[in-house]
Amino acid sequence: MADHKVLAGAHVVLPTGTVENGRVIVDGDRIAGSAPEGAPTVDLTGHWLVPGFVDMHNHGGGGASFTSGTVDEVLKGVHTHRLHGATTVVASFVTGETDFLARRAGLLSELAEQGDLAGLHFEGPFISPCRKGAHDETLLRDPDPAEVRKLIDAARGQARMVTLATELPGGLDSVRLLAEHGVIAAIGHTDATYEQTRAAIDAGATVATHLYNAMPALGHRAPGPIAALLEDERITVELINDGTHLHPAALELAFHHAGPERVAFITDAMDAAGFGDGRYMLGPLAVDVKDSVARLVEGGSIAGSTLTLDRAFKRAATVDGLPVEAVVQAISANPARLLGMYDRVGSLEPGKDADIVVLDAGFELRGVMRKGEWIVDPTAGTAA
Repeated sequence: MADHKVLAGAHVVLPTGTVENGRVIVDGDRIAGSAPEGAPTVDLTGHWLVPGFVDMHNHGGGGASFTSGTVDEVLKGVHTHRLHGATTVVASFVTGETDFLARRAGLLSELAEQGDLAGLHFEGPFISPCRKGAHDETLLRDPDPAEVRKLIDAARGQARMVTLATELPGGLDSVRLLAEHGVIAAIGHTDATYEQTRAAIDAGATVATHLYNAMPALGHRAPGPIAALLEDERITVELINDGTHLHPAALELAFHHAGPERVAFITDAMDAAGFGDGRYMLGPLAVDVKDSVARLVEGGSIAGSTLTLDRAFKRAATVDGLPVEAVVQAISANPARLLGMYDRVGSLEPGKDADIVVLDAGFELRGVMRKGEWIVDPTAGTAA
């Protein structure tokens, strides 16, 4: 009985809908179907219980960079995001020399093997110089399948996603290579046409990296990649819902065309997430963060975000007016499925990891549980 906890009285969001005055039973590190009589109960009346958030595109936080930080710094960044509800985090790398990225992949793959990370995402160097965003143009390369293979081999089975400008030489062959190896091929930082994007989807691409950002705008004569990505049921679109990267109408358009089952909320966070304003480095590029908005010192391009997923959830449920069930799909279930982890995380179902977020009536984060242990205790309102 000591390992049992009953979280009771809340609005519990399940895959089948929301249960009022529901309860979630935790047995050790898993969600259970029943509890012994007399098991300790936590009264969460008036709160929401939702599955832990799954961030499939995240470059760091808490002052730490996943691309360049030490192991301890990476763990600090992961913990920062856990405090904000992201119980599952993929470490994303920005563009670097291929050998450097391979070494980083080898280092961080150990953290993924231990369960501290949910895998690795290479955002670059195989992206378009026309849409480079906050990536060092001198380090960009065409997506040579041999180099792509070098990176995924270096990750020792922990590579989850590679972002590519698939219109570049070698792009389609690289998409096919990734699909064959069970790694997500994501279309992003791309200058592709509508037709080129369709070809990449047919080759096996399944994700749009931060839709709208770092790609041509939607046009009525040349619709570009956005139309192709929104209309195809094989594609899940990433959205950065921080109020800076997307106008609410753009977010609404994505949900209208893709539906909640094809949207994944991400942070695209950099070091400053959960840390504060100031001067940072994103790979080799200097970034100024002012009023929580990150921009390159040279050129002023938006350089990732300082977003945490609890803020993305609250904004989606309040400012954007999305149903809570749709937000849960986008912030937990959909990325968990894409990462091949839905058997363990992404919903509040018996047998899955006890990864749970507690939100109050105004969708402010009040509690975070990861594998049965409180990281933020809702009865104390503090980090454990």
